[in-house]
Amino acid sequence: MIIRDKALKILHEHIQNPNLRRHGLAVEAAMKALAGHFGETDMDKWGIVGLLHDADYEETKDDVAQHGLKTVEWLKAAGETDQEIFAAIAGHNYSRNGSAEPSDNLSWSVYCVDELTGLIVAAALVQPEKKLSSVTLESVQKKFNQNSFAAGVDREQIKMCQEKLGIPLPEFIKITLESMQGISTELGL
Repeated sequence: MIIRDKALKILHEHIQNPNLRRHGLAVEAAMKALAGHFGETDMDKWGIVGLLHDADYEETKDDVAQHGLKTVEWLKAAGETDQEIFAAIAGHNYSRNGSAEPSDNLSWSVYCVDELTGLIVAAALVQPEKKLSSVTLESVQKKFNQNSFAAGVDREQIKMCQEKLGIPLPEFIKITLESMQGISTELGL
């Protein structure tokens, strides 16, 4: 399996926007926490999926049918062979790129948590200190229910955590929030 240093190099080669890089770090942290929740032993694999799920975004933003698929190509070229990693990265955009719908906890986790990290960042940015340490589960839940707040966040995608992962929404938010708070320095929040 690809190591984190190599994955980080791929991310930095293809993503120049610092906010998109931080998004990858946020999803990586959340994915590792979700791996722990599920008792997975290969937390690094889950982290790699989170780190690289949007690695091709800057190159595919005008061709969303390729989003996720380019990253899989880059991983294959780098020597990665893990089909679960490929399926999870491609599957987080399955409705637009024609790949298979997620079918396991790894794939559904990245699909559901991707949007949630953005909502949590937005919740932090409206705090006076603009820090994740000021964000609470309750404040995220309140913002979650305000559709005008971070209107681009697909709340239905996040809520699939309940049906597809068996994790109640408040618990899913808590796991994600705490994982992001744990790397708040790297996220600049």
